[in-house]
Amino acid sequence: MFNKPKSNVVVVGQGYVGLPLAVNAAKSGFKVYGFDISHKKIDELKNGITDSPEVIQSELLQLQKKRKIEFTSTIPRLETPSIFVIAVPTPLNANRQPDLSMLTSACKLIAKVITDKSLVINESTSYIGTLRNLIKPTISELSTATNILYAVAPERIDPGNHKWSLKNTPRVLAGLDEVATKATINFYSRFCKSLHIAPVPEAAEAAKLFENTFRQVNIALVNELSNIANAMGFSTQATIKAASTKPFGFMPFYPSIGVGGHCIPVDPSYLEFSAKSVGVEAKFINLANATNSNMPRIVAERLRDEMGGDLSGKRIQIAGIAYKPNVSDIRESPAIELMSLLKDYGAQVIWCDPVVKEYNGQNSTEIDINIDLGLIITPHEKINYLKWINANTKVIDLSANPSFYGWPKFL
Repeated sequence: MFNKPKSNVVVVGQGYVGLPLAVNAAKSGFKVYGFDISHKKIDELKNGITDSPEVIQSELLQLQKKRKIEFTSTIPRLETPSIFVIAVPTPLNANRQPDLSMLTSACKLIAKVITDKSLVINESTSYIGTLRNLIKPTISELSTATNILYAVAPERIDPGNHKWSLKNTPRVLAGLDEVATKATINFYSRFCKSLHIAPVPEAAEAAKLFENTFRQVNIALVNELSNIANAMGFSTQATIKAASTKPFGFMPFYPSIGVGGHCIPVDPSYLEFSAKSVGVEAKFINLANATNSNMPRIVAERLRDEMGGDLSGKRIQIAGIAYKPNVSDIRESPAIELMSLLKDYGAQVIWCDPVVKEYNGQNSTEIDINIDLGLIITPHEKINYLKWINANTKVIDLSANPSFYGWPKFL
């Protein structure tokens, strides 16, 4: 049914996950329709404009010129069996509970156009059982199509990672039945080098959540160590360096002002939600979530102490407000919360982020030496700290890595 790579593929959502998938599928021979509800985004993509570090703009225009990919704000009604890949945001709501409104909307849109024997794949992160208990029922109840196949293949995109890409990062997948699994294998094998087949979709869904919960828990642990080290007067970085000499049983993580993006701050809450649904209390997850969520406040208090106990009128510049280096994504960025807390303490806060450029009506500024304090949070490659070094500016390095930028690590 899906043996020929010229099959139609509809990728629902053209963000950090959906766009690279659409481009790689198109390059491998599929006719791809990249759908997004944002008319602005679709217009930009048609003109080759994207902030995705995974996509080359000239390649985007060339694929469109050859009609291998088409960007649209209307999901096309295709006459033959097609592949629908869901890659929409699944954030948390104001109460830190799963918000699947966009995922549900995507299912309803697909149900209106899907034809018999088509394949639906969910790449969006969600709680365990989403494919079986939400996606399939929603589409099946609203569609007249028959024999629809369902599978999951949770995304593993790491924006800006030059070593691991969509192509060489192992892809975990599973279908609701053997036919769906085989069809999904056939699709991803066109552009992914390594596939891991989970026995059931729930195992694949859980794997995605557990991967990032592992990181959340270990980051919380090292942040706790940082608080201990600060109180006792020794270096967290020196401790991690020493522990890293052990050739087995240890993996270094580095302290930070908190965690950002979609994966680490969000995925553990989806796993905790899954646990609660079957009556299991996820104590480690809850503690890790709370520990990392509280770090911006702890750091703000430490900075106030460092500046003599009063930040009123102090001019502070933050270097990097995105959640990770060299990407413009500010989702869940702890730098945003820290900035707000510093303002609450009376500081005048400006920021330099040539990758983000604009946020909340404010624009990025150049590195400024007329400040009382500089904070390195997200060290983009485009930020040059030489002005601060030459001016002997007071700078505190809060970045979550072992790299040296001219000042010792604060955490």
